[in-house]
Amino acid sequence: MTENIKVFKHNHIRVFINGKIVHIDPFMTDSAPKDADYILITHDHYDHFSVKDVERTANKTTIMIVPENMKKKAFEAEKHVGRIVTVKPDERYNVNGLEFETVPAYNIGKPFHPKDAGWVGYILHADGKRIYIAGDTDATEEARSVKCDIALVPVGGTYTMNAKEAAELVNTIRPEAAVPVHYGAIVGKKKDGEAFAGMVDGGIKAVIKIE
Repeated sequence: MTENIKVFKHNHIRVFINGKIVHIDPFMTDSAPKDADYILITHDHYDHFSVKDVERTANKTTIMIVPENMKKKAFEAEKHVGRIVTVKPDERYNVNGLEFETVPAYNIGKPFHPKDAGWVGYILHADGKRIYIAGDTDATEEARSVKCDIALVPVGGTYTMNAKEAAELVNTIRPEAAVPVHYGAIVGKKKDGEAFAGMVDGGIKAVIKIE
């Protein structure tokens, strides 16, 4: 089920959906594939919106999707993509055949990702499956209400959930498979992914994708 998903570094995720290539938060790319049909940005922090990495991932037909409140900043990458589409939290979209929902992504009791910033996670619709890419978030009420088949959740702590909190979230929403992200580069260590996998309930397949 997760074979069409690759996690590079940090929160850089690539998903193959219906013959299209979707990159989320490209960052610290080692190559310049320029293969993105879509680039989805969760928020405007440097480790999620990197113009250099957008340039290395995008081509002139790429559609870049960003939260509405970072529209102005997104134009820094305008020359590297075909067009820019803005989105709001808690909405459904169909952008050139890519169907997805947005989920608010924010911290509880921490200042790094305030709710009123309007930043998002995404639920991608792919071949009857729902793929939740949480973005930088804690285990919010909205996150605990997500219905999905695959969940990619941050486990690095400090700015997001830690491994224990992420496992508790996954055990609540009960996807078929769960993938830890957002560790091993800026925050978190390799052991955080392993710790997360060890705390996920047995009926949920924990898949380590960051090498």
